[in-house]
Amino acid sequence: MFYLDFLARLHMRLEPRTYLEFGIRNGWSLGVARCRSVGIDPSFAIDTEITAPTSLIRRTGDDYFASLDERGPFDGQPIDLAFIDGMHLFEFALRDFMNVERYAAWSSVAIFDDICPPNAMAAARDRVSMLWTGDVFKVENAITDRRPDIALVKVNTQPTGLLLAFALDPTNRALSEAYDDIVASYVRPDPQEVSQEILDRAGAVEPRAVLRSPLWEWLRENRDTLGADDGRAQLRDQVAALRAKGAANPSAGAAPADGGQRRKLSLRRQGRD
Repeated sequence: MFYLDFLARLHMRLEPRTYLEFGIRNGWSLGVARCRSVGIDPSFAIDTEITAPTSLIRRTGDDYFASLDERGPFDGQPIDLAFIDGMHLFEFALRDFMNVERYAAWSSVAIFDDICPPNAMAAARDRVSMLWTGDVFKVENAITDRRPDIALVKVNTQPTGLLLAFALDPTNRALSEAYDDIVASYVRPDPQEVSQEILDRAGAVEPRAVLRSPLWEWLRENRDTLGADDGRAQLRDQVAALRAKGAANPSAGAAPADGGQRRKLSLRRQGRD
């Protein structure tokens, strides 16, 4: 499944009340939102219809979040759903996530794009290929290592996979306090070392299985009723069940590099981008 199709269907399943996106570029992924939204990109050039009530921010994510007060981007409402698709470098993606978590609730969901590079060339920090993920793939291990309380699900979307993060905790400062050490541990000059496990998308769950999960209905029904501690604990159980079910249906492996582009052009022709 192409990632824009997955995002559009996820919006329908989760019904977020607020949505924030880093790296809006031409607006294709922002265009699937139907709730109050904020799109951040220092050099966006929108070429698609945006129907949701949206604030377009022509700044870097760091600059934008440095300017916010304690009420955050949605006047005190948490960020229900965030899509992190800005600068394709590990430290930028991690900072974007840290900024999102500050204004999240236990029920919030953050999504990283470009988590599954097809080869080491695509994973280079200095872009040398048409399809470029950078070293964002390292975020999965960094969060697993420093924040095991966060539940992660890798999704086998085209062309470069997604990583969903659940059970966020705005009171947890483990990532920000260790940020410099984390960056020193994970950022390396090119060429990047990309394991065969990463290239094979080991553990990735098929997108249709993710969308069919009862987790989304459970989140909608409980996000305003459960307390943070109980909500996170039960949500981790929900995510574990999803991962276990996905493990019974192994990933189909990496998507063709050009499949996403063909699908994207098809979406544009149909007016669905």
